[in-house]
Amino acid sequence: MCIGAGMRDCCSTNTKVQTPTCCSFKPEWVLGNMETSAGEVQCVSTEWSWADRIGLIKSRISAFRMHYSVSPGLYAVGEPDEKCDVFVTANYKLSFDILRVALKGLNAWVLILDTQGINVWCAAGKGTFGAEELIRRIRECQLDKIVNHKRVIVPQLGASGVSAHRVRQESGFRVCFGPVYARDIPAYLCAGYKSSREMRTIKFSILDRLALTPMEILPAMKHYFIYALLILVIFGFQPGGLGWGKVWAGGSPFLFLGLVSIFSGVFITPLLLPFIPSRAFALKGWITGMILIFTALRLIDLPQLGHGLLVLFSYLFFPAVSSYLALQFTGSTPFTGRSGVEKELKTAVPVYITALSVSLILIIVYQLKQWGVV
Repeated sequence: MCIGAGMRDCCSTNTKVQTPTCCSFKPEWVLGNMETSAGEVQCVSTEWSWADRIGLIKSRISAFRMHYSVSPGLYAVGEPDEKCDVFVTANYKLSFDILRVALKGLNAWVLILDTQGINVWCAAGKGTFGAEELIRRIRECQLDKIVNHKRVIVPQLGASGVSAHRVRQESGFRVCFGPVYARDIPAYLCAGYKSSREMRTIKFSILDRLALTPMEILPAMKHYFIYALLILVIFGFQPGGLGWGKVWAGGSPFLFLGLVSIFSGVFITPLLLPFIPSRAFALKGWITGMILIFTALRLIDLPQLGHGLLVLFSYLFFPAVSSYLALQFTGSTPFTGRSGVEKELKTAVPVYITALSVSLILIIVYQLKQWGVV
């Protein structure tokens, strides 16, 4: 039985690393403690609190997610005993929240691995959600003293990082791979620990993709302001100094095209991801970028965009920006693997460097022509 339920939370919503002892009281998601054969274990809530929801929003829209974690170890849901199941997850707070809420109405143990605050899918690819860490946690938590069934349930998305054979050999615990989505856990248990084809299918719907776009938009906009400053300086710079009269007239079309390329890479490409040709995210982003830049250039009727060098610059630089931003989305999707991303980076990065270098040369030559130097 959990002791201490109903304690008030003194942890603010700005607390990134939330531990059971982050302050003199307990975080909202900790209901109290329970005694086990291996010592005291924290009991956790199966409800979303306002602090949890605020943390969810902040982790979706900012770098807050990079440090949004909980302490690894063993936790209790409900009033579990030695016969209850053990569910394994990452110590990324949002992964933990989704699991504990999905376990509402059940008695279970939750074993959290130290994935350095990274979600299950990404941590499995990076090796932090793996057999070695799982074995270590089983031993540290003395799980063999707490349960008698020698079974742990690992999320399907963590399968690429966990060697079930090694875990069984070194810890004595059998690994069962559960469903992709935590919400399917009750059905999975009712089916006798068997995942149906639907439970093993990664859907990654349009709503899932849209939910992830804010993570890419905000960092991109931070870099956009630096880009905007450079563009205005480049077009305002004259042999006699800065000609502020030409700053807006010369630079405004490229400020607009910069926004178009960001919109293409971080919003349109993820939105239309399954429908854009090619498996490579870099190429997907380039295709959408080229189409949108072509359309934008047709809509903009400004004299400077009639210059061949600037048109060439636009078709070279902005689709490359869209491509680069789309490539960042590989870290948010279950469609890619670590080896595939590394292979794509080896090809794409030299292309980006070349595109940037040639684009700078084109802008410099254009300015020199405007000054009558060449």
